[in-house]
Amino acid sequence: MRALLFMSLFFVLLPAAAQQPAAASGDGVQKPGAEVKPEPPEWRKTEGYRFPAVAKTVEDMQNLAYAMQLREFCANPRVADDFVRERLDRFGAMTGREESCQTLLDY
Repeated sequence: MRALLFMSLFFVLLPAAAQQPAAASGDGVQKPGAEVKPEPPEWRKTEGYRFPAVAKTVEDMQNLAYAMQLREFCANPRVADDFVRERLDRFGAMTGREESCQTLLDY
């Protein structure tokens, strides 16, 4: 049952990962914190909100599911290193940070 759940999540998240464009910088490597968001206008500030937006919660849940699957890939010695590295790079493009098997523990 779990395998079916993970496979269904994998097939849902894989096309989304493929559609995410990689952020381009001058040397081809994205630096953490390189992208600065502009300050929202006063009428758009949401610091007092008790709960995050639904879209943020959905994004967090999708990242969690994908990270769990990647942790299984990392832990399985039968999965090729190149395959795992490629998936980690794709996930890093989605999250905006450099991902490794160790950073997956944050999710």
